[in-house]
Amino acid sequence: MSFSYDYLALAAAACWAVASLLSANAARHLGAFAFSRWRMFCVSVMLWSVALLTGGWSSLSSHSLSIMAISGLIGIFIGDTALFAAMNRLGPRRAGVLFATHALFSAVLAYLVFGEVIAGWTLVGCFLLVGGVMTAIFMGKRSNETHAWEQDNGSPWPGIALGLLSALCQSVATLMVKPVMMSEIDPIDPVSASAVRMSTAFLAHIALLWCGLAVARPLRRINWPVFGMVALNAFLAMGVGMTLILLALRHGQVGMVAMLSSVSPVLVLPLLWLIMKRRPANGAWLGALATVIGTLLIVGRH
Repeated sequence: MSFSYDYLALAAAACWAVASLLSANAARHLGAFAFSRWRMFCVSVMLWSVALLTGGWSSLSSHSLSIMAISGLIGIFIGDTALFAAMNRLGPRRAGVLFATHALFSAVLAYLVFGEVIAGWTLVGCFLLVGGVMTAIFMGKRSNETHAWEQDNGSPWPGIALGLLSALCQSVATLMVKPVMMSEIDPIDPVSASAVRMSTAFLAHIALLWCGLAVARPLRRINWPVFGMVALNAFLAMGVGMTLILLALRHGQVGMVAMLSSVSPVLVLPLLWLIMKRRPANGAWLGALATVIGTLLIVGRH
């Protein structure tokens, strides 16, 4: 059963890879908080529309509502905003290296909380996968590349702290929803669960804006092209991607889901090649090869 759920995690990674190409310019145009706020608004409307049409909202209980809401605050409101703030300071490439540590955080926390053990060739595969992802990102830049995905601003240390915070928040939020998603007594609709998480994050963003915090204000006024990028990013990354992750967590191990879903930076490589018309650096392909081998070892563990 869990074999198929490995592929749900990989499909989520593919959604995030495509969506990430739509986020860099929009996030720089709006700023991290405004970008996240608009993205949460778009995906909340999408998910609640589906939940109301399918009747999935009726699967929500007071207990699942509270867990999903807290998970949304930690993983999406704090985690996603910290990630985009790190991207704006470090650039998506280096921020991606830091965010890739969420797979390691998840594996450790899953062992401590659920007793999930990773051993043998699966453990080797996990090391290859995480190491490959970090290598592909860290060594993926050519010396003369200056496009938006490679820009950085200011001192790196705040960006490093924000990147690690985003990874930790993602891990904690994922760990929280596992018991709810795997419940056989009170099963919850994954689309409705995602809707609660996104809506909670959106309301938190609105509260910050209403409080008058300068950081919550948009850097520039949104326009239709930027809104289109935000909406498409919201649909792919948060609507489809996060719903696939919740489905994967229903029967899959937290550590394995986190590991497999962390390959999105490697999946970005051929997409960047297609868009930029330039082959990624050799180090990126070395990391990609290690990631592929690690992924094969993980999905072949059954």
